[in-house]
Amino acid sequence: MPTLKAAYFDSLYAGKADPWDFAASPYEAAKYAATLAALPRHCYLSALEIGCSIGVLTAGLASRCDALLAVDIAEAALVQARVRNAGQRHVRFALGQFPDALPANAAGYDLIMLSEVLYYLDMPTLLAAAQVTLEQARTGADIMLVHWLGPTPDYPLTGDAAAEAFIAALRPGVEVVLQRREENYRIDLMRR
Repeated sequence: MPTLKAAYFDSLYAGKADPWDFAASPYEAAKYAATLAALPRHCYLSALEIGCSIGVLTAGLASRCDALLAVDIAEAALVQARVRNAGQRHVRFALGQFPDALPANAAGYDLIMLSEVLYYLDMPTLLAAAQVTLEQARTGADIMLVHWLGPTPDYPLTGDAAAEAFIAALRPGVEVVLQRREENYRIDLMRR
């Protein structure tokens, strides 16, 4: 199955403003709390969040970053993310499909967050995404993956397949710092 494109996500947001119930789900709130708790640093100078959706995790990351660029493929999601994070002047938003339309940052990032996004990519795109991630990660940067482990019949990859292939593609440029598996999701933290 090929990488899912903007039209897929646009149709989801057209049908429901929060298609995955990120803002109200106790499961999502617990997963976001676990994600933020797994970050080893209290503050990051410059962070990149791929697949920010409506900006719920973005709001949590914002309190831990001096500068945060949040990227999503769906403009309808970004509209909500901007509203949710209004007043956070150090948070910027960009529309684009990862890895192709990622705004380059010559200085790189010391945190790259990929939460619930890699299984939307087919294998060749995932491998390209790993290369872009390495290029954008400063030496010593943290790279965090968070992925649902349930069935993904509409997606090119499962959460496990996506995470394992991405980690393998990052090596030997990273060391695995943390791998945590819960009933429904996994968290993987690497350091460049």
